[in-house]
Amino acid sequence: MTRERKRRFYQIGAACAFNAYLPAFFRAGIFRGKIKGICLPALNCYSCPSALGACPIGSLQASLASIRLHLASGQKQFGLYVLGFLTIVGSLAGRLPCGWLCPFGLFQELIHQKKWARIRLPHFLAYFRFAVLLFLVILLPLLIVDEFGLGQTWFCKWICPAGTLEAGLPLIALNPDLRAQIGFMFTWKMAILLIFIALMLFINRPFCRTTCPLGAFWGLFNRFSLFQMTVDEASCLHCLDCQKVCPVEIDPSSNPNSPECIRCLRCLDACSYGALSYSFPFWPVKKPGPETISPRSHSG
Repeated sequence: MTRERKRRFYQIGAACAFNAYLPAFFRAGIFRGKIKGICLPALNCYSCPSALGACPIGSLQASLASIRLHLASGQKQFGLYVLGFLTIVGSLAGRLPCGWLCPFGLFQELIHQKKWARIRLPHFLAYFRFAVLLFLVILLPLLIVDEFGLGQTWFCKWICPAGTLEAGLPLIALNPDLRAQIGFMFTWKMAILLIFIALMLFINRPFCRTTCPLGAFWGLFNRFSLFQMTVDEASCLHCLDCQKVCPVEIDPSSNPNSPECIRCLRCLDACSYGALSYSFPFWPVKKPGPETISPRSHSG
């Protein structure tokens, strides 16, 4: 099995495992078992009927939005579990889950049409996801609260297209009472989802690259995580073959641990000189030997 086929196997397996409670679809509700409070290592909506766990971004917002209410009632709950989970995953792997486990990442890749004209995203749009993380996920849930001291999950409520796809559409389809209450919010969220789907046709993973706060958070760990991409400068000719196959259009040969890298590892297979590899403690990595490297001239 090639590395890319193996990655697709992991993506599909993760999507099925994260959303394995199929009876919820027949009950027009969501799974509410005891494990539902456990965070999943991907952007996977809590309200998806079959979701077995919680979305870490949704959980982080909910924790921040309820801090004032908890403090007012004498409860010292700060959502440290969610922050700890995000930090541990980021410290171990950086954005590796984005490339190998995220169901919405898989959806974007399946929609993307390689044979169509490819639109290059301006690089500055990559910074927008950090603004989403700072304002919609952290600051607004903390600062804007109601009379009881309870904030909102701004990103989930106003932006997240994954939530619309995984939870909004199935619940509306299954529940006639919800269909009767469709209003501005659902129309707004559907418009955002359709815009992203249109972009997916021409741009690979546009949501991951411009808006996803989970990718923004884990991207901060790419340079420091235990999982590291490495470049053998003695072998690298900077031919940019790795950049041509990169779904986020970075140059792995010059910046292998960029915050934008989703660590799909396509670049390793594209490199004809075996210059790219990865390392992880206690995880032996076989670097390409002469027999696996294409017989291309090194003369440049």
